[in-house]
Amino acid sequence: MTLVLASASPRRKALLEQIGADFVVRVSQVIEDNDQQLLPQKLVVLQARQKAEAVAHEWFNESAANARQDVVIGADTIVVVDGQVYGKPRDGQDAFRMLTKLSGRSHQVITGVAVVKQSKSSCQKWTSFTASVMTNVTFCHLRPETIQSYIATGEPFDKAGAYAIQGKGILFVEKISGDYTNVVGLPLTTLATLLTKVGVKLL
Repeated sequence: MTLVLASASPRRKALLEQIGADFVVRVSQVIEDNDQQLLPQKLVVLQARQKAEAVAHEWFNESAANARQDVVIGADTIVVVDGQVYGKPRDGQDAFRMLTKLSGRSHQVITGVAVVKQSKSSCQKWTSFTASVMTNVTFCHLRPETIQSYIATGEPFDKAGAYAIQGKGILFVEKISGDYTNVVGLPLTTLATLLTKVGVKLL
């Protein structure tokens, strides 16, 4: 059995490596659409499942018959404040807008997780289990020049909400309530629970 991470995120890869998981990476080509008219928790679950199923389709078509027990992991993370969904910033101006909005306030980081494997039933192609996790994060007040300096590091550009809590972005965090690994991009406790449902134990 092989675990397949359907993500290009180095943070998600690092989290799985941190717990000693044996896995391979296959990047999903699904394009995130955070403008869909869905509740945030439903949006991230939908996009996590889409990523996992897209990679599963490729993986199982290319792999041998003994890959039927392989499991694909998909994830999607967003930041929500005032009901507005923030994904990854398009450019420096967009990153500045996001961080200014988060300055001195609390926001929610929501990650959807999906685990997918081939179904034994002829009625459906995949067996999948999904969940969403929300963590509250409070930022201290950020001066405009601090935001500009942070953007100049390049760190915000592939991060939901334009910051990395595991990097220099931790300097902005005044308080966190909930799962830290969720803010990084992959809630490990929830993932472990989902994987047990398809017969995979991380410990």
